[in-house]
Amino acid sequence: MADLQDELHTTAEVGELDRPAAWPESEPLPLDTSDLETAPESEPEPEPSADPLERAHAFLAGHPVADGYSGLPWALRHLPWFDLELGESAVDTDVPRMREGHVGALFWSLHLPEGLAGDRAVGATLEQLDLVRTVVHAHPEGLRMTLNAAEVNDAHHCGRVAVVLGPAGAGALGDSLGILRALHSLGLRVLTLSGASWASEAGLTRFGEEVLREMNRLGVLADLSGTSDATIARAIAASKAPVLFTRSAARALRPHPANLPDGVLAELGAAKGLCLVPLTAEQTGPSVRDVADHLDHVRALAGPECVGLSGTYDSGAAHPQDLADASCYPHLIAELLTRGWSETDLALLTWGNVQRVLRLADFTARAAQQRREPSSAKIAELDG
Repeated sequence: MADLQDELHTTAEVGELDRPAAWPESEPLPLDTSDLETAPESEPEPEPSADPLERAHAFLAGHPVADGYSGLPWALRHLPWFDLELGESAVDTDVPRMREGHVGALFWSLHLPEGLAGDRAVGATLEQLDLVRTVVHAHPEGLRMTLNAAEVNDAHHCGRVAVVLGPAGAGALGDSLGILRALHSLGLRVLTLSGASWASEAGLTRFGEEVLREMNRLGVLADLSGTSDATIARAIAASKAPVLFTRSAARALRPHPANLPDGVLAELGAAKGLCLVPLTAEQTGPSVRDVADHLDHVRALAGPECVGLSGTYDSGAAHPQDLADASCYPHLIAELLTRGWSETDLALLTWGNVQRVLRLADFTARAAQQRREPSSAKIAELDG
């Protein structure tokens, strides 16, 4: 830049640098472009990846999956030894696979095998709950027990998978509202309204409705998957908090008894409940595309704020191709991206809708506790 240096050396003497009243306008210095001709061009910004699977991983990094149903507790009962943080091939779910699948929260089912009832069901549920607490305590780097939406968020931000307790079966209550309160104090947050005399094919009895009111007062969400049509109708109408279907898809696409007819999906949308679509071949079909079809259908009828995901892993169910375990969620999100799902709707599907119902359950409980004392009702008094 010799020209520029020459001009700088020909300036006036120091004594001539006194500032005038106003600086005269000067012509700009000539620009030496010799260096610019050889300067490397700036790197263009990389374009977003066109690969749907890469886009799915990038999306899930910011919007993880809240998985609405896992059968892991019962599966772990039968293992003599396991380590979920290092990886456990005997089950579908462990910490490495949940991290690969971007799972941020997991509902751990306390459901029991058929045939357990009465005191045996109560005792087995308590044993399941104790096992979950023991497992979470033994894996502090990967798992954290949570009780509400705020704790779920905190666990995710700390790099842990949030564990939510439930659903449990109605038989776990032993027809006692006191046991319901005890289970809630131990962490239970979802109860399935089936498998008890007060929640049957005929619907909810008077005691069943009292159980639902007490659940609303405590902040325990009602799960209606597998319940009768009469129970579904009454629970949707009577519950002050959103209701859940933890394992239900669209009956119009696959006539499974746990799947929901279009009329119920529309009612669920009007009530702002949540349908968690299971990733099982029996309920949704053998491929990722089949699962996506159910998600499309539920979203269209109930609305994007009323659909979520339920892995149903470790429950003994067969899973669609490319959705074999908890690491496979990006394959499903990639399929939805190719179908044109917006990031807003996807964020509701994976995380936002579960957060909404957890927050509303807590809000409903706080409001109910100001109006209502713990119920002392007995089934013999209400149902005879």
